[in-house]
Amino acid sequence: MSVALHHVDEGPRDAPVLVLSGSLGSTLEMWRPQVDVLTRRFRLIRIDHRGHGGSPVPTGPYTIADLAGDALALLDSLGVERAAWCGLSMGGCVGLHLASETPERISRLTLCCTSSYWPDASVWTDRIAAVSAGGTGPIAEAVVERWFTPSFAAAHPDVVADAVAQVTGTPDEGYLGCCEALRGFDHRERLGAITAPTLVIAGAVDPSTPVEPHARTIAEGVPGARLEVLDAAHLATIERSEQATELIAVNSGT
Repeated sequence: MSVALHHVDEGPRDAPVLVLSGSLGSTLEMWRPQVDVLTRRFRLIRIDHRGHGGSPVPTGPYTIADLAGDALALLDSLGVERAAWCGLSMGGCVGLHLASETPERISRLTLCCTSSYWPDASVWTDRIAAVSAGGTGPIAEAVVERWFTPSFAAAHPDVVADAVAQVTGTPDEGYLGCCEALRGFDHRERLGAITAPTLVIAGAVDPSTPVEPHARTIAEGVPGARLEVLDAAHLATIERSEQATELIAVNSGT
């Protein structure tokens, strides 16, 4: 059963709709660097996944299909029949599912620092064990260390502190439920069903979803997909915000 997602809906009502969907352990505030530019061009809808931010925390585990169902229910409630989708990490997984299984709802697809599968799912098994034992607080700094390059982190301690706070603030049950969703996700066989024009944005030094094999698998599996690699770690949309924002805007229709 879907849940009513917390969201922010901004920008001109008659503009094309673009949904921004973030990573595990983040809230819709991770998209702040994109808001000013994109709300001039789009009706911009930012969402908190179930178990995150201001959204409900249903009993887990969850699946990526569950998260996609939440998004569709939100679009239905807003009267949006078709939208462009931009997802980072877990949000990209949700976008892959939506674009292959409900192609009539997704006009264009931007996938940032994400994957269609994890060759070694033990990363999620280990994360589940750690959060089950101690909650999100003890893992937050180690998680965020993978989100930014050391040089960016050193120059922007406020951004790092905000990211750590987002992870720490994620309810344990919501975080665990989404870890289960990621652990069970393998969408490789459905990549060929995606028809929306697709852009894959990767971070050149992303330790979580590196270009090989993650971005490359998607770019080669989705018909006509294009790959852009930015000089960044996992949250390339923050670390290289101007480049990422323009890429997202152009691929999403303006």
